[in-house]
Amino acid sequence: MFETFEKIKELAKKRGKSLGQVEEDLGYGRNTLYKIKNSTPNAERIAEIANYFNVSTDYLLGRTDNPAIARDDEFAQVNGQIIDLRKAAANTMLFDGKPLNDDDIDFITSVLSAHFKSKGER
Repeated sequence: MFETFEKIKELAKKRGKSLGQVEEDLGYGRNTLYKIKNSTPNAERIAEIANYFNVSTDYLLGRTDNPAIARDDEFAQVNGQIIDLRKAAANTMLFDGKPLNDDDIDFITSVLSAHFKSKGER
């Protein structure tokens, strides 16, 4: 669970908070988050921490590098295959060959989602 602890530490730092402050905000006892380094927290605790930081539990557990919480409008089923629209949008480049920023990815994801909804492939 060391990876989970490191992600929590990184997320706290991005918010400008110490782990002690995060524990206090969540109503946890002292050093609760440090214990995650060496033990596996229960699903409820992982969900609470993920909700606090507004990230997915899969991100906290190291199953994905994408911290975003998956939404139904980010996936489409095309010819029996599930397509991650956000990932497809992220793989798109601007005309000048530069990668898209998060706002551009959100926009393209919503366009793709609307397109597949209109075709009834959702």
